Amino acid sequence: MPPTEPWSLRRLWPGVYLPAIVVEIGIGAVVPFLPAIVTAQGGSLAVAGILAAMLPVGHIVADIPAGALAGRIGDRRAMQAACLLVAVAMGGALVAPSLAVLAVCLFLVGCADAVFGLARQSYLTAVVPPLRRARALSTLGGVHRIGLFLGPFVGIAVVAGGPPIRAFGLAVVTSLIAGLIVTLARELPGAAVVRAADGHTGVGAVLREHAGVLARLGIATGAIGLIRGARQVVLPLWGEHLGLDPTTTALVFGISGAVDMLLFYPAGKVMDARGRLWIAIPSMLTMGVALALVPLTTTATGLGVVALLLGLGNGMGSGVVMTLGADVAPPATRAQFLGAWRLLQDTGSAGGPLVLSAGAALGSLAGGIGAVAVLSLGAAAALWRFVPRYSVHANRTTRRRAGLDG
Repeated sequence: MPPTEPWSLRRLWPGVYLPAIVVEIGIGAVVPFLPAIVTAQGGSLAVAGILAAMLPVGHIVADIPAGALAGRIGDRRAMQAACLLVAVAMGGALVAPSLAVLAVCLFLVGCADAVFGLARQSYLTAVVPPLRRARALSTLGGVHRIGLFLGPFVGIAVVAGGPPIRAFGLAVVTSLIAGLIVTLARELPGAAVVRAADGHTGVGAVLREHAGVLARLGIATGAIGLIRGARQVVLPLWGEHLGLDPTTTALVFGISGAVDMLLFYPAGKVMDARGRLWIAIPSMLTMGVALALVPLTTTATGLGVVALLLGLGNGMGSGVVMTLGADVAPPATRAQFLGAWRLLQDTGSAGGPLVLSAGAALGSLAGGIGAVAVLSLGAAAALWRFVPRYSVHANRTTRRRAGLDG
């Protein structure tokens, strides 16, 4: 993008943010109805949990191939292909003759969502100026959360007392609409130049060349993923431990999510103005304190207050992992590198609930929560050490040294 051209976040809405919201509304509409759909077909709640896990499993499996695909066909075409695959997979789920076929369809949805997410991040990394990058990527994280938040409400309106399998039909429509939006939206200035410069280096070569940053800063962001993954289940688990009714627990979870969604743009603005560490470290410390306080709560009110703090910590860190990945991604093999980066994050995210489950299985859910709280402090320390080493946008000092901040 020419440096003399005024840059505005608004230009990203048609081709990036709007289709992201539309796709996630469809996926978010399906998830709450999965238990009812599975039990209606004779499955148990345990089977429903396994099928729900097919979405994140698809993410993990597809992260590396998604990077290779986007690097070969381009970010924009990868987004279009992902929307089409979501539509086909959701259509297959709509007519699935068995739970096994349904599981395969949900796995493919997870794979396609990984491709779409990687392509969006790679596209923004390529076309947004570095000193506006955090705002763009934190907004991307924010609209993703907004879509998932709105999805269940749209799904309820569509199902409206009918069979819950209608939610799959809604997801087919939203994914096709998202693909159409991507197709019709104009490319940003500079996208063609960046695309022409993209390399087709194999993923293995990229991993070997950048093993240092992936083993240090990448593992730190994987820890962030684990902490965020634990956050998704810690409130429902502790609410059940306290004997709260499901409605109260859902309200507590909703409060945390609402605070989370309010902070994505201010977080990006601070990262652009002050540097990544000004958000990354406070986010981890706040989440660590909040997690440490969860086992001390004994009432719904106390858990609600801690949920606010947990939402604050997670919300202020919106987009930080994507922004750090964009900062350190090599331009010629951007998509392949970001595939590996997202794999570390998604693997960590899947591990968060497992840590809490292990604590509960050993007789101490509080112990599992405490372990994640301690990991939050470790993640903050790792970010403090490694972000300045690999990103010139760590803070104003690193920018001045690189001649980027007057």
